[in-house]
Amino acid sequence: MDDTTDRNDATEISTRLAERIRAEIATTGGLLPFDRFMELALYTPGLGYYVAGAVKLGRDGDFVTAPEISPLFGRCLAAQSAEVLELLGGGDLLELGAGTGTLAVEVLQALEHRDALPGRYLILEPSPDLQERQRTQIQERIPHLADRCAWLTHLPSELRGVVLANEVLDAMPVHRFNIRDDGRIDEIFVTEHAGDFLEITAPVRSSGLADAVGALQAEGFAQTPGYSSEINLRLPPWMKALGRTLDAGLLLLVDYGYPRPAYYQPDRTMGTLMCHLRHQAHDDPYTHIGLQDITAHVDFTAVAEAGVAAGFDLAGFTTQAHFLIGCGIDRILAEAPDAFDLTPGAKQLLLPTIMGERFKVMGLTKGIDGSLCGFSIQDLSRRL
Repeated sequence: MDDTTDRNDATEISTRLAERIRAEIATTGGLLPFDRFMELALYTPGLGYYVAGAVKLGRDGDFVTAPEISPLFGRCLAAQSAEVLELLGGGDLLELGAGTGTLAVEVLQALEHRDALPGRYLILEPSPDLQERQRTQIQERIPHLADRCAWLTHLPSELRGVVLANEVLDAMPVHRFNIRDDGRIDEIFVTEHAGDFLEITAPVRSSGLADAVGALQAEGFAQTPGYSSEINLRLPPWMKALGRTLDAGLLLLVDYGYPRPAYYQPDRTMGTLMCHLRHQAHDDPYTHIGLQDITAHVDFTAVAEAGVAAGFDLAGFTTQAHFLIGCGIDRILAEAPDAFDLTPGAKQLLLPTIMGERFKVMGLTKGIDGSLCGFSIQDLSRRL
């Protein structure tokens, strides 16, 4: 298939998805809540960004994640996973949104090297295309471990072990809001005019949004007239579902974001919404429908609150750099036969100006006593 055919297919998908969104805007009286627009743009079966067939990750995609940058990332997550599996006397791993399958391969290889393989490596992946890529990569790179891997369509009823979620939260649909000149709260909706998608503010319609923004204002945030931002109302039920699934073990979340005081700081007046297309970042979610990623940074204070409410304990919160150091990245690199080749990737993972401080790691546990290696160097939980 040549580039022209690929472009034609992408244009057709984008056109069909835009028509689907316009039809839903019509059913809502011209005011589609932004979280629903984001959900349709990313997850409409067969058409949304994450579930259509285009390459999304890596050099030929739209963005690169830590597992593609360096195998050291997966080896460090394996070190943390091995520690938890030992504390539990064994268990399973569940990866949420496994991308290309690279992280699964690296974690399993590293756990095998440590003689700490899980009973099963489960993958919950909504994209049929990515599921196939994951299966192919696992079969090609670690065929002897492929039988341990299984793909799920929903969370398991129970699990003892580790749940890995690398860059999952930033892709969850968010509501957006604006503070009016009189201090009242408006919701940001999506409408359409002459075929184009536009955003418009109007009184809040989405259940729970006014109360959630009001709670932020009671803490001193989001009070300035004209202030706009986003909030993830899907986080608490998502966390409750994971709380019901994980009987004992660790939920490990890696993503870019801030504690709440930094997330809703007064000069961040337009929120954190960001789009990615061919490794270029911009802030217009209404172009390239279905062909670009749409993300929002993570309010890690909200994650901790939702986790505790769902029955988890907060085990730690730190930067990616400090987490990887706590997991022994220096030793893992020194012992690698290809250490020289791995050094540039290690720098990208660790340097503050690249991923080291921009990305954060949070651990939420159940039934585990004692500290975890990933949070042993620095724990920033007091900043939440």
